[in-house]
Amino acid sequence: MTRDRFARLLATGRILNPFTEDQLMQLGEICRLREGQRQFDLACGKGEMAARWAAHFGISGLGVDNNEEFIADARARAAELGVSERVRFEVADAGRVPAEPVYDVVSCIGASWIAGGVSGMVKTLRPALRPHGLMLLGEPYWKEPPPEEAYEALGCEPDEFTSLVGTMDRFESAGMQLVEMALADEHSWDRYIAAQWWTLSEWLRAHPHDEDAPLVRRFLDNARRGHLAHGRRHLGWGVFVLREA
Repeated sequence: MTRDRFARLLATGRILNPFTEDQLMQLGEICRLREGQRQFDLACGKGEMAARWAAHFGISGLGVDNNEEFIADARARAAELGVSERVRFEVADAGRVPAEPVYDVVSCIGASWIAGGVSGMVKTLRPALRPHGLMLLGEPYWKEPPPEEAYEALGCEPDEFTSLVGTMDRFESAGMQLVEMALADEHSWDRYIAAQWWTLSEWLRAHPHDEDAPLVRRFLDNARRGHLAHGRRHLGWGVFVLREA
């Protein structure tokens, strides 16, 4: 199964991170968004953040993602909300980040790994950020130190994530100051993760003999066990609002 096909299969909702719609809109309020501001959203997924913020707060902007089906969904969502003239979506990768500081908000929500982590993502986004603008990064963190078996169960390396204060230290080491944050809770985590269980289960019921069925079945088994045994207790996630230090 290709990475894009699997990503599409897991994309159970419009928001592709453990945030509810209310939390997404609260984040816009936290950022004090106002009409006329511009946002650049890297790895925008289905474009729900940029489209909803354009409709509600009156901002404009550009979202890019390398998944063509996600971008098609994002464009359809912008049309549905009547903001196609203010927010554009393009198929592109991290190399598409504008080199001129023309955006009031730059964001990468849950995909810093494409730039090698926090430091790389800050370096990637910074050229597009206006002076005194906001950078939004969506990052996992450890709510408490996990046992050794949690790393394999959750599919991560021991140094991939750190504590909340350790996450702040990483921002500061990259030259950014933490000014606000919005954290997922157990409910939003469950809605994000458990919804994937349903989707994968339904796919397996409909495609029991597909050549990718064993892979999907293993992923589903591991995902359920990992979340229940370790993820729900140890792993947090949030969007961190940053300014240049």
